[in-house]
Amino acid sequence: MRNRPVPSSLIWLAALILLSIATAVIAGGVIYFQTAQTAQSQADTITRGDWKRGRLSIARYGCGSCHVIAGITGANGKVGPDLTHIAQRSEIAGKLPNDPDAMIRWLIHPQAIEPKGGMPDQGVSDTEARNMAAFLYSRR
Repeated sequence: MRNRPVPSSLIWLAALILLSIATAVIAGGVIYFQTAQTAQSQADTITRGDWKRGRLSIARYGCGSCHVIAGITGANGKVGPDLTHIAQRSEIAGKLPNDPDAMIRWLIHPQAIEPKGGMPDQGVSDTEARNMAAFLYSRR
């Protein structure tokens, strides 16, 4: 077997392919982060809350002990519903329209909406509920 030199056109083709792949990966990352930022900004606007503070409140109240919640470390509970993609659902708790005001009311006083239901009242303030709703709506 003879060692033949690799044609320069093949080297250029490989370089162009690698450049194309790198460009696609970078563009995909930029689009992903821009989409996430847009969702976070929209969630803050519609709830009049702060999604970053909402993440902290969700962790502090231990919501992940009952629910699976993407973006919350250790939130892998199996008692309550999985809250992944809650922003895309039509209802909250099977009876409320999925809109920010309903979500906030539910988080503040779920027992007033569904007495003897599985979701306990936890003393969540209006501000905390807005922040928690912002976090949940930011996760699309």
